[in-house]
Amino acid sequence: MPDEPIIDLQSDHYFMGEALRQARRAYEAEEVPVGAVVVREGRIIARAFNQVELLKDATAHAEMLALTQAEEAVGDWRLADCTIYVTKEPCPMCAGAIVHVRLARLVYGASDPKGGAAGSALNLLQFPTMNHRCEITPGVREAECRSLLQSFFAEQRERTKPESPKPGFAE
Repeated sequence: MPDEPIIDLQSDHYFMGEALRQARRAYEAEEVPVGAVVVREGRIIARAFNQVELLKDATAHAEMLALTQAEEAVGDWRLADCTIYVTKEPCPMCAGAIVHVRLARLVYGASDPKGGAAGSALNLLQFPTMNHRCEITPGVREAECRSLLQSFFAEQRERTKPESPKPGFAE
């Protein structure tokens, strides 16, 4: 099929590495470590990481911020010739935005069985009645993406764990 786009798995690996770099920035900022990059014609046109706490904005997910940057870079809200690389499967809000900007393709690392909207909990990206369907490539560098999330949440649980009373201490 000569008209089919060639999916270069080496590029997927490389661009997910760039998304992981963004996720590490989120981790360092004590944000849920999710990173995203938008690629057009083999070039990164947008990079972002979760900034919900930093911006005090529930919509400041990596995908949402990256899509806004990409729209500015392209000069249009339609991103039909772009691919987004995200370290975690998008939530319903982000999946909806991906459909609305008409993104060609989503590549993600770790799946989210409880809330993922790219096939795990539900699939908004290929929903039959939507006006656009997005190609999905799951599991790219999944172990690295999952490990970053697991480490972050383990640290959060440790940080919020109540201190146990010291032996011999009477309250």
